[in-house]
Amino acid sequence: MDVSNILASHAAKFQSVTVEKETPLDVDTGLLTVTDLTPIDEDSYKSNLEEYLQITARDGIQALVAALYGLPTQPSPDGPLAQLPAPTTQLPRAKPLPKLKPPTKWERFAAAKGIQKRVREKKVWDEERQEWVNRWGKDGKNKEKEEQWIHEVKADAPVDHDPVKAARDARTSRVAKNERQRLQNNARAQTAAGDREERKKDIERTLATTRISTASMGRFDNKLDGEKKLRGVKRKFEAAETSVEQEKQASLAVLSKLDGDVKRARKEKGAGDDVLNVRKAIRNVSKGKGGVALAREANRKGAKSKRGGKR
Repeated sequence: MDVSNILASHAAKFQSVTVEKETPLDVDTGLLTVTDLTPIDEDSYKSNLEEYLQITARDGIQALVAALYGLPTQPSPDGPLAQLPAPTTQLPRAKPLPKLKPPTKWERFAAAKGIQKRVREKKVWDEERQEWVNRWGKDGKNKEKEEQWIHEVKADAPVDHDPVKAARDARTSRVAKNERQRLQNNARAQTAAGDREERKKDIERTLATTRISTASMGRFDNKLDGEKKLRGVKRKFEAAETSVEQEKQASLAVLSKLDGDVKRARKEKGAGDDVLNVRKAIRNVSKGKGGVALAREANRKGAKSKRGGKR
C-alpha cells in the first residue's frame, strides 16, 4: 500500500521547523529575545496585517525554540532545564551604575589582618530542646539567659540584683552598639564621598585668598608641605605712558563722575540747582523768623534811614 501521498498531505499542513529569511534572525537566548531585521513587505503588510504579524511572530518563536533545544540542560524535579548563557544584547540602564561603597572600619581591619568573611548560619542546634532554633529574633538562642529558670548569682552581688534584667540589658546594649557602628559607617561614607571633597576645596580657596592678600602676591611667603603651585594669579599695573586720546577719555570719565556726585548731593539736600542752601541761610539770618519777617525788618531800617537823611 502506497501511503506517500497521505504523508505528503499531512506534512503540508505543518510548516518547517527551520526558518529561512533573507536577513538572519538575531537570537539572544540569554534574554529570550529575537530581533527580526528583515525589511517589511509593504504589499503583505497592507493586504492582510493580522496574517503578516502572525507569520512574523511564528518565525521568531520557532527560531528561539530551536536555539533553546541546542543548549545544555540539567535535571530538575520539574524536568530538564536549559542553562541560559550570558546575554549578548547590551541594554541601556534607566539609572547610572551605583557608586562603590567605601569599606567599613571592620572591613579595613579584616583586610589588613587577612581575616576571611564567614557567613553565620541563621539556625543553631539547641541541646536542651534537641532541635534547630533561630540564632536571633523570636525564640532566639541569644535570649536563652533571659528565659532560663535558674541563674547563677555572684556572692558579692547587690541585694536587688536581677539576673534577667542584667542579661536583657547586656543584649540591648549589644544591639545599640551595632546600630551606633552602622550609623558611624554611614556618616564616614558620606564624609568620604562629598563632605571631604567640599572641605578640601574650601581649604584650597582659603589658601588662594591668603596668597594674593600680600603685596608680593605670596611670592616670598613660606610654603606649606604639599601645597600646590597657584597658577593664573598675576598683579596688574597701569601703563606708565598712554596716548592723548586715552588720557582724554579718562579725564572725561572722572569729570562726569564728579558732576554726577554733585548733582546727587544737591538732590539729596533739596537745594535745587544752587550750591547754597537759601532756606537754611535765611533761617539762620532771621533767627528762625523766616523770610517775610526778614524783609519787613529790612524795609523798616530803610525807612528810618530815609527820614534821618531829610533832617
